[in-house]
Amino acid sequence: MKVESIAYGDRKVFAVSAFNRGIASWLTRLPTVWVEGEVTELRRQAGWQSVFFTLKDLEDGSCLPVSMPRTTFDGLRLELTDGDRVHVFGRPELFEARGTFRLRALSLEPIGLGAALARIERLKKTLAAEGLFAAEGKRPLPLLPRRIGLLTGNDAAAKRDFVTAVSARFPAARILIAETYVQGPHAPGAITSALAELAGAPDVDVVVVARGGGSFEDLLPFSDERVVRAFAACDVPIVSAVGHEQDTPLCDLAADARASTPTAAARLVVPDERELRADLERRRAALGRDARRIVERARQSLAADAARLTRAPGLLVERKRAALEGLAGSLRALSPKATLSRGYAIVRTDNGIVRSASSLTAGTRVEVEVAEGAFGARVEDIQQ
Repeated sequence: MKVESIAYGDRKVFAVSAFNRGIASWLTRLPTVWVEGEVTELRRQAGWQSVFFTLKDLEDGSCLPVSMPRTTFDGLRLELTDGDRVHVFGRPELFEARGTFRLRALSLEPIGLGAALARIERLKKTLAAEGLFAAEGKRPLPLLPRRIGLLTGNDAAAKRDFVTAVSARFPAARILIAETYVQGPHAPGAITSALAELAGAPDVDVVVVARGGGSFEDLLPFSDERVVRAFAACDVPIVSAVGHEQDTPLCDLAADARASTPTAAARLVVPDERELRADLERRRAALGRDARRIVERARQSLAADAARLTRAPGLLVERKRAALEGLAGSLRALSPKATLSRGYAIVRTDNGIVRSASSLTAGTRVEVEVAEGAFGARVEDIQQ
């Protein structure tokens, strides 16, 4: 863009607007650059199309105004605050109306420990929302694993501590060891591959990931998204024994169990053989006592049954005798003999028992039966 000047004799004079347009036009020819500084005076309002802040040089206090499109700033989801150190990518520009020089930011990245913590915190929220850390997804560890997978670095202390603790607690345990990178840029991919191989090895029922303590930067691979997702997707339960007690990489949240040290991990994955044998002995003794009690109760029950069987025939005969005596008493009470014993008699003719006086005629011979014996008689008189 050509900027026209005003001639005053031999002097060329530019209007302020023309001068600003010329400088602004010249600045557009400069390349995009990265600038490092500390964020100050961050200004962000709901109705503004841009976000404004100032970059401050920590060494000499130099300041550089910065603007950034609001949509671009919001899309980064950085939760930027005053005091954060950042790298800003952009190009210089001049706001013509006010002649204000500033850096038009196209992107920015936090730097240093604070940036890493912020990145991990954002990843933590994302993975938690997906359910990777949910308690209901944790799997129980096997009581007696057929084979234990140990993923560790070339760290003699962590490996030695775990193997020594497992051997002391349960000498028969089998351990498959995989050594790989556990820090540095190659560590996330190496850990993910080694974990998949261990989990797929024959008879491996549980995997322990052990790494000794280190700096925050040293443990960053265990908060890498690839590693955390590999922990959550592993086919067998995982115990994370990474760093010290105060360290909490994201893999701890995705693992099925967390141990503060490799020795503590050993206590989680195998039982103490001496305690196990003592417990088995107590259970064996309890089973023996229970068996003896059952046999004794069965013996007592059989003895009681035998006594009842011995008494049963006599009781049955006695009940039958009592029943017969009752029937005999009933028969005796209903027998004609019982009636005769009270002074009555049975009169018979050749035609049978006499039930009516009108069936007789004078002179008829009858036989009279009384309680004790019988006699013959002849009818002399009939009364009706």
